[in-house]
Amino acid sequence: MAAIATAEACDSNAALLASGDLRVLQPIFKIYGQSRAFSGPIVTLKVFEDNVLVRELIERKGEGRVLVIDGGGSTRCALVGGNLGQMAQNTGWAGILVNGCIRDVDEINGCDIGVRALASNPMKSNKKGIGEKHIPVHIAGTLIRDGEWLYADSDGILISKTELSI
Repeated sequence: MAAIATAEACDSNAALLASGDLRVLQPIFKIYGQSRAFSGPIVTLKVFEDNVLVRELIERKGEGRVLVIDGGGSTRCALVGGNLGQMAQNTGWAGILVNGCIRDVDEINGCDIGVRALASNPMKSNKKGIGEKHIPVHIAGTLIRDGEWLYADSDGILISKTELSI
């Protein structure tokens, strides 16, 4: 899949931006992983300081999708670490967006996926299995729905109702 530059996508899709079918996330995420630019259909997950469901989804075939995790913006523990980063690479996920923290930054930076997160924190998460999959989530001022498309590069992150063409 050819990479779509987010700046170019914004410049050439004014009507989609105006209608809300293309949205720009607030610039609050740090860049991790070897893939500086990535895109794909979104799978949503809402959890809070618990990564059992994160693992469950990452264990499944990613098929070029992007896992969008709404961790409630908590910075008290990590929802994704090096093992999950490696697993996401091996199962074919294009990327992971975490509204929360990651850990094992050096390991994740060695993985051939794109990761965006608020920060890093060495604390591991709870393991209770509480959360919701495939529901609309609010992250960085934007409503994100399962099945929409995410485009990320060094300039920012876009959410599109449909797949964008180059």
